[in-house]
Amino acid sequence: MARTRQNPEFEIEVDGHPYAWRIHRLPREARDPSERRGKALAVRHREGQREAILEFPPEAQQRFGAPLLKPGQIPADLVARAITSALAAGWEPLSRGKTVTIVVDATGG
Repeated sequence: MARTRQNPEFEIEVDGHPYAWRIHRLPREARDPSERRGKALAVRHREGQREAILEFPPEAQQRFGAPLLKPGQIPADLVARAITSALAAGWEPLSRGKTVTIVVDATGG
């Protein structure tokens, strides 16, 4: 039986180039603020292989039992700004190499 992909990819166009993105990691809550993690998105150029992991800072503490983050809740302009920031930071999506991790702020800058 075929396995279904749990993290579907979504398409976005930035500066005329097609990119695919997906949720790489959901935010992680913890009592200790140093252990809290923000969401992370995996992004790649449609014609390239090299991925970038865009890490966001942790947001305000969620209430207990809050629903999980869904891709539809992430604004497209936030993803586009984060991709633009990754490109400005030196990510070369059409090159070969390891996945790079780029930390962005809450606005994607």
